[in-house]
Amino acid sequence: MKVIKNSVVTLNYRVTTPEGVEVDDGKEPLVYLHGGHDDLFPKLEEALEGKSVDDTVTVRLHADEAFGEYDPELVQTEALDNLPAEVEVGMELEGEPADEDDADEEVIIYRVTRIDGDEATLDGNHPLAGQALIFICTVAAVRPATAEELANGTAERED
Repeated sequence: MKVIKNSVVTLNYRVTTPEGVEVDDGKEPLVYLHGGHDDLFPKLEEALEGKSVDDTVTVRLHADEAFGEYDPELVQTEALDNLPAEVEVGMELEGEPADEDDADEEVIIYRVTRIDGDEATLDGNHPLAGQALIFICTVAAVRPATAEELANGTAERED
């Protein structure tokens, strides 16, 4: 079976920077619903269209095609008094939308990147924002999506 719209695809993959630094070793296969369901980066999904089991693709994604450009406005300093008592560097915290009246606005996940005195620096950028990435993917399996997967717009893992 070929990778076509509304098929569930299992990929073995690795992700590196253009310099060859590994950022994801792909220990767990990636399972996604193919065909514009926002489960995968569009450029990568496009490269996989029509591929078969054991086919390999290598795709370079620029930052704006992957996790976005780094946005310095998503970095803020917050008093430790306003954060959970157990806050530590590396912890993720859920942030409120800038306009609380806008229910459609996405919640931002902030990473604590620094604690200095009584303040913490919070970064709402994805850890890979601003980076070009190389995806090396091999199609491991392809099957038709179930009616439930199509209704939900996402693949179910079969473990």
